[in-house]
Amino acid sequence: MDIPQERKLVTEVPGPKSREWFERRAKAVPQGVFNIHPIVTARASGAIIEDVDGNRLIDFATGIAVLNVGHTSPEVVAAAQRQLELDTHSCFHVTANEPYIELAERLNAIAPGDFEKKTMFANSGAEAVENAVKIARRATGRQAIVTFDHAFHGRTLLAMSLTAKVMPYKQGMGPFAPEIYRLPFAYPYRWPGGTERCAEEALDYAREEIHKHIGEENVAAVILEPIQGEGGFIIPAPGFVKGLAEFCADHGILFIADEIQSGMGRAGRWFAIEDEGIVPDLITSAKSLGGGLPISAVTGRADVMDAVHVGGLGGTYGGNPVAAAAALAVLDQIEKDGLLERSRTLGEKVIGRLGEMQERHQMIGDVRGRGLMTAIELVSDRETKEPLSGPDGNTIVRRCLEEGVVILKAGTYDNVIRLLPPITIDEDLLDEGLETLDQAIGVSPTT
Repeated sequence: MDIPQERKLVTEVPGPKSREWFERRAKAVPQGVFNIHPIVTARASGAIIEDVDGNRLIDFATGIAVLNVGHTSPEVVAAAQRQLELDTHSCFHVTANEPYIELAERLNAIAPGDFEKKTMFANSGAEAVENAVKIARRATGRQAIVTFDHAFHGRTLLAMSLTAKVMPYKQGMGPFAPEIYRLPFAYPYRWPGGTERCAEEALDYAREEIHKHIGEENVAAVILEPIQGEGGFIIPAPGFVKGLAEFCADHGILFIADEIQSGMGRAGRWFAIEDEGIVPDLITSAKSLGGGLPISAVTGRADVMDAVHVGGLGGTYGGNPVAAAAALAVLDQIEKDGLLERSRTLGEKVIGRLGEMQERHQMIGDVRGRGLMTAIELVSDRETKEPLSGPDGNTIVRRCLEEGVVILKAGTYDNVIRLLPPITIDEDLLDEGLETLDQAIGVSPTT
């Protein structure tokens, strides 16, 4: 499918056909299944979404960080089509399939660490997290799991328990899974003691809290997003993650890097944890791994992965051969097209442009990101850093949509605009999308 890579509006957004579909949606789909944007996609290609009204929109959301290689990548589509004609599903636990094994080999090779690694597959990021915790508990014989403020690890029971934000992810959904302990994350922009002391103070608090209130000998794993996703694209203060990993190693605690949103080149490396200079025991991946098809993975030290008894891991659809074939094509495209380097190069460009916006728009309190995982945090006052949430941020998102650019918000305070364009996006289209965002912020009454 070849859709022209250009923004084009032929109706208001949302248009009449999208509105008609949303009337049907309201009668057929529960309200709890939220829609950020009131449009309906008809087709998509590259960095463009075409809705049912024929409007073409620049996609800075990519299905929430799922399409690093772009919509309907020809290589991914071709790989899935080939596999569909061979074997749609036979369940790996009944008869193994080639794509599962080959993809496991590839992930073992690219994951950090020069030791032997093994990989298992599931269907979603939440499933990967749940399995990583199961593996960690079985391997260590311990129960406690340490997670952090602003974290998002999924919506299933255990993953939801690990997730920090109550509304909308946890409200009224309890009781939650036991033996989950939450610590402050080294959030430089909002650390009470200031950016300079953030890593040291957060690390000291974590060590002391684990020692006093949990006990090092009771902790199976610490799970951490190297760059927090739904929490607001928070990059931890330098030294925090490394110090935490060293503490874990000293006490036999496994370190789990949740790379579901930050992996597969999104932050400029195969895995964002690589920039921290440490090697995790387990890594979870999903989202962009399948190029739009549902697949997730847990990759880790072979001895840790093999600690689980035969039959203790798996699921009917985990490592589906079509999704695994698509994932292999994603890895091929990232390597062939140099997308890791391109993510870093374009990311520097975006950060520079967002910095220029910050100079002109008082509501932009912070600009941050790594690779093409970038964000701006909106505040009502730069001195107090009071979060600018609610109508003002929503107005910016709505204006961008009306002008043909799809963006997302994030953050514990719902005041972060995150940008997730495909790494393959044409630079002119990237510039056009950023200009549209700039203009949408510029007409806000509080800018």
